[in-house]
Amino acid sequence: MPQATPADLFALFDKLGIEARTYEHHPVFTVAESRAIKERIPGGHSKNLFLKDKKGRLFLVVAHAETQIDLKRLHEALGAAGRLSFGSAELLCEVLGVAPGSVTPFALINDRDRRVMPVLDEHLMAHETVNFHPLVNSATTSISRAGLLAFLRATGHEPRIMRLPEPAQRDCANRAETPSSP
Repeated sequence: MPQATPADLFALFDKLGIEARTYEHHPVFTVAESRAIKERIPGGHSKNLFLKDKKGRLFLVVAHAETQIDLKRLHEALGAAGRLSFGSAELLCEVLGVAPGSVTPFALINDRDRRVMPVLDEHLMAHETVNFHPLVNSATTSISRAGLLAFLRATGHEPRIMRLPEPAQRDCANRAETPSSP
């Protein structure tokens, strides 16, 4: 079956009664590259991690763009088998039908076998409006938080909303004092 296009995505939004607004812009590949664009678009912005565990289970972690995630502990929070690694570009294309730099929860429209578990960051879901690429990285689409949940459920994906593990904070008080040499 062919992969969905942005037009297919927008048609599904219409069918589901989900209001969306799309902003065209130059292609961006990283959170850092997209900062200037995000400043002009209201709502919560994301970073999206396509991950797999040692048993081949797939996860799409959809986090607020500024959320720091402890990737070494994330597998524990998700109940994954061993540490997580990033899925290859080939696997990403095969399962979600998008290229690196265009990863988005909207790509779950292409996961017809429901191989991917969506995990939503509670910090992102605190925003009434959330923003994602519409299957391509040359645009950003804004929808409501409720619209995102309705979309995911319509594609057969029940999202898990959770607080993602953060890196441990290190400060001078937590370090053992080492005597200095004379």
